[in-house]
Amino acid sequence: MAGFAFPLAAHADDATDRAVQKDRKKLQGTWQVTSLVIAGNKAKNEDVKKLTVVNGDDGTWSVRSEDKETSKGTSTISPRATPKTIDFTATEGGGSGDQFVGIYQLGKKNRKLCFVRNDKDRPTDFTSTPENQHILVTFKRIE
Repeated sequence: MAGFAFPLAAHADDATDRAVQKDRKKLQGTWQVTSLVIAGNKAKNEDVKKLTVVNGDDGTWSVRSEDKETSKGTSTISPRATPKTIDFTATEGGGSGDQFVGIYQLGKKNRKLCFVRNDKDRPTDFTSTPENQHILVTFKRIE
């Protein structure tokens, strides 16, 4: 019986790796923030449109405000989870060392991200209220 389990586990790992690579490829590029809600408070449109996020295909990311990098870090994703999950850490700039857990939804030209500091429970839906303290961000692809 153990001889059958190993190939099944290896196959599952390959499928997970392929799913991660597929979503990383979709995430790669520059994304314009189109909406930002922090703990139920919607950011002003004039502030939101200054923000972009650049994602690398290796899980790296950087946040830019008016083309100046304000923060960057690394992430890991689990695209086979329902909903898809993401964990990320700020490694430089604002919030350096902070860790977050979240969920994401990914389309060809847009995406949605809902997250919270890792000392709180991971979001299970795309909402941001004063009670849950989630940060909800929507993006559109620009490159």
